[in-house]
Amino acid sequence: MVLELDRLENLAESGYYNPYTMFDWPDAIEPDLPWMSESLVTLAGTPMWDELSREQQIALTRYEAINFFSLNIHGIRELMSEVVMRIHERTYADVSEFLHHFIGEENEHMWFFAQFCLRYGGKLYPAQPTLKAGSVDHLSPVARELIVFARILIFEEIVDFYNARMATDQSLPHIAREINRVHHQDESRHVAFGRMIFTSLLEQVARRDPAEVPVVADYLEKYLQYSIGTLYNPAAYRDAGIPDALALRRQALEHPARIKAHDEILKRTRRFLAKSGLETEASK
Repeated sequence: MVLELDRLENLAESGYYNPYTMFDWPDAIEPDLPWMSESLVTLAGTPMWDELSREQQIALTRYEAINFFSLNIHGIRELMSEVVMRIHERTYADVSEFLHHFIGEENEHMWFFAQFCLRYGGKLYPAQPTLKAGSVDHLSPVARELIVFARILIFEEIVDFYNARMATDQSLPHIAREINRVHHQDESRHVAFGRMIFTSLLEQVARRDPAEVPVVADYLEKYLQYSIGTLYNPAAYRDAGIPDALALRRQALEHPARIKAHDEILKRTRRFLAKSGLETEASK
């Protein structure tokens, strides 16, 4: 763990960049270009996508890009608050140095995501209701710590799935590709760190009270499904000029093509959880 931590700290220092000067922000984005990869929009692979006009399809990619970046902003704000509260606690003394890098990078990510949304979309979408953690309030302190860092890891892994694909999608505007590329570059370190912390905490929970492990697994499966659901924002459908947004959201979430897409998005995370000894119901 020490060697891996040193490696991640060295990468953070050697790969440092100034986000406030590195991006070339165009005054406007070409009107006919999608902002999100069309294969990643929430209607991809369904008849509902094919029924849209080309103008509606392009509009949906724009508003779903704004929703995706807004989700990043709200998720970063949540995870930063959790990390800041722990950064100088004795429990995390060995990783405090990396957490300083982590907080600095996440703050910069939040800035450039907001820049894109406000410059080109004119807004951020509001934060969505969070998944209640009442079902795990009775768990031990270390199990609750595990859930905090597991939520951070899940958020980052889902985001990175999208970033990695959009970073190389030549159909997207250059600025959209660059934002996804830079975030993917940093998130690869954050995911590696998150997995390291997760594994350490899970080992402690399994050693102290093995009965808590399936409770954590059940909660995290709900969190995986909740996280996927946040990508389906009816406000984005409305802004794209698509009627019956709430009904469309329900229909899309239940469509076999979308369920298959969800499994692909979550495959890497579920595989890691199972390999770590925390197998969710969906991964059995």
